[in-house]
Amino acid sequence: MPNFNDYDQHDALGLAELVRQGAVSARDLLDEAIRRRDALNPQLNAVVQAMDEQAYAAIEAGLPEGPFHGVPFLLKDLLAAYAGVPLTHGSRALRHYVPERDSEMVRRFKAAGLVIFGKTSCPENGYLGSTESRLHGITRNPWDLQRSAGGSSGGSGAAVAARIVPMASGGDGGGSLRIPASACGAVGLKPSRGRNPYGPLVGEPWFGQVQEGVISRSVRDTAAALDATCGPDLGCPYTAPAPPRPFLQEVAQPPGKLRIAWSAQPLMRQGEISAECQRALQQTVAQLQALGHELVEAAPPIDRAVVGSSYVLRVMCAAAADLREARRLLGRRLQPDDFEPATWLLARFGESLSCARLELVARDLHPQRYLFERFMQGFDVFLTPTLAKPPVPHGEFELHGMDKIAAWLATHAGLGPLTRMLDAMLPTLVQKNFDWVAAPPLANLTGNPSLSLPLQHSSEGLPIGMMFTARYLDEACLLRLAGQLERELPWQQRRPPLLAQ
Repeated sequence: MPNFNDYDQHDALGLAELVRQGAVSARDLLDEAIRRRDALNPQLNAVVQAMDEQAYAAIEAGLPEGPFHGVPFLLKDLLAAYAGVPLTHGSRALRHYVPERDSEMVRRFKAAGLVIFGKTSCPENGYLGSTESRLHGITRNPWDLQRSAGGSSGGSGAAVAARIVPMASGGDGGGSLRIPASACGAVGLKPSRGRNPYGPLVGEPWFGQVQEGVISRSVRDTAAALDATCGPDLGCPYTAPAPPRPFLQEVAQPPGKLRIAWSAQPLMRQGEISAECQRALQQTVAQLQALGHELVEAAPPIDRAVVGSSYVLRVMCAAAADLREARRLLGRRLQPDDFEPATWLLARFGESLSCARLELVARDLHPQRYLFERFMQGFDVFLTPTLAKPPVPHGEFELHGMDKIAAWLATHAGLGPLTRMLDAMLPTLVQKNFDWVAAPPLANLTGNPSLSLPLQHSSEGLPIGMMFTARYLDEACLLRLAGQLERELPWQQRRPPLLAQ
């Protein structure tokens, strides 16, 4: 069995190679991952559901000979249904809900040889960019326990950064893979819309904005995971065409001289980003220029007010549907106390939106998608900081007074007052929601592939991710560039302070 430091030195593909060589067994790796979880999770609160029994049983039954044969793995406790294991979505209402079958992504993770031994934390239903649910509590960042690990895949990001596992699952409906990757110093790729499956029971979460994937420590793990999961499943509404060659092969290919647009402007709101992130962006621009790429300061001509408000309105509609779906799953009437105040408020606002208004949102967004993709025709890649600030303190996303507002809405407000209240509050909600998460949701609205890489750090040593977005369906370009950056600006040996204790 490798010692403690040896486990740290290998990514997921590296650990799988050790198993294939007979240097270690899958059980050895699982023992080590569980030891690390038990040692570190009390400080992090990243893993909220242990599945040790299922993991050992899977090894005993014989693992598939996939690319990640024998590698310990964690599932985000949202969308990733594992038959017989609770799937809470971070919600008190669903804390006892147990799915009867695996989701397609979980089935493909298993087929890749991964050993699933737990579930990671997320905010309720994945609405927020920080992981602080009332069901499971605050998930802490290994780089600074007083800072957010991001969200909504915050538990996965923290577990990967803390070296409990080299890779963990997540989903991204507004940055939820890239936000924790940036906050925790990891790699997070949101694939193109239609690249990975949703099935068998979910069709297009959040109007097709959500894509599941992984958070990892290496670009090649991210690419190999995408190879293992991409492609259509039965009943899928649409699918991306198969890549001409495996994504893993792209990582080692030189990217050539790329034309890269870059911007320090927030994409989802007005205003500025922090001086720390502006400095990190300038440093990245200089590094890319030194590698021979052409860098052009340019921003897509989108209407930030339209994309910001449209995103929030869509999430409200999704929240309303989530609560109705919870009622169907549980077979009982739901009460405000079943959910967090912000969730109840979002859902009530969603119920107040008319079908006509939702159709107008779709019509408003289509020209924005066109403008962004037309902009991308002049560039190979678009670069921004992933987040507008380094990892924020816990509680940054709290909207004070939500308890009282939600309680009043539960019993008093009809559709008319709700609509008027929504129109009055919408600008504040947009500004608050995108204060930190000022860039990632745009790629969810457009469907483009988008990748956060752990290239920079703040003056306090906190991770600052850089976000690279490519043309629709061009993950290959992102992975070639990411492979080059990982070779030239390696981040594998960076360890959060928690591991030095």
